[in-house]
Amino acid sequence: MSGEAPEGHRSGFACFVGRPNVGKSTLTNALVGQKVVITSDKPQTTRNAVRGIVHREDGQLVLVDTPGLHRPRTLLGERLNDLVMTTWAEVDVVAVCFPADEKIGPGDRFLVNELAKVRRSVKIAVATKTDLASPDRLAEHLMQIAALGEETGTEWAEIVPVSSVSGEQIELLAELLVGLMPEGPPLYPDGDLTDAPDEVLAAELIREAALDGVRDELPHSIAVVVEEMLPREDRPADKPLLDVHANLFVERESQKGIVIGRRGARLREVGSAAREQLEAMFGTKVHLDLHVKVAKEWQRDPRKLRRLGF
Repeated sequence: MSGEAPEGHRSGFACFVGRPNVGKSTLTNALVGQKVVITSDKPQTTRNAVRGIVHREDGQLVLVDTPGLHRPRTLLGERLNDLVMTTWAEVDVVAVCFPADEKIGPGDRFLVNELAKVRRSVKIAVATKTDLASPDRLAEHLMQIAALGEETGTEWAEIVPVSSVSGEQIELLAELLVGLMPEGPPLYPDGDLTDAPDEVLAAELIREAALDGVRDELPHSIAVVVEEMLPREDRPADKPLLDVHANLFVERESQKGIVIGRRGARLREVGSAAREQLEAMFGTKVHLDLHVKVAKEWQRDPRKLRRLGF
């Protein structure tokens, strides 16, 4: 692909980090302009480093989405934290997200202290969700972010307020991020929006649909594995159909009942919501075959974690 880049073209990797649920995935989607990362109002929903790719005249930005860093309570939690630290050390820029509608707390301090150990990457601070804060609150928030940088010995290359919902300053953030990348040709072909395998994206969308509406402690306990995804044979060329067979794993029988719902009603809703998302993503009709299975205590079992892709 080299040789295609105009003079001064920049390309590289950036990742958004922050406590769980601070708007990292929504920000990735806003920058890419298309839904590529699972977003949910549940903390801990992102598990794969799904990349969104921003193509611009002056550069290409590859966004790596990491799980939120938190104090781990299970083996899965430790694996996720290891993944975060590895990602931070490998990217060109780490952007820390601080939601403007919340005060900076111990979780933020823990995270920025951990980040201070990573020497190589450039660090910027992003004040997210500015549409939820008054001008005074935002000014105070930006000062607190600057102070946190000083306290932890973290040098912010930039502090940028943005709103993914209104689109405010999203373009500016993209420019700043590209400006911080090393010079070089594009890393991905024009038109690619993510390099995650289709099965991973499909599993994330199904998982999002399953989490939506389950208001208790299920988020950590749901894993989705797409066992098979194939275009159905003997279909006319103008009416293709994609067969998706997926298993939804929970840890206990009682959780299985919650996900399936009374007489299967809940699972039908999940299937129908997920199918819509899958059809939008793949641009074709989808037949989704969804089964709920129990993998006891999978978050604490290394063998089961491996089988479920962690």
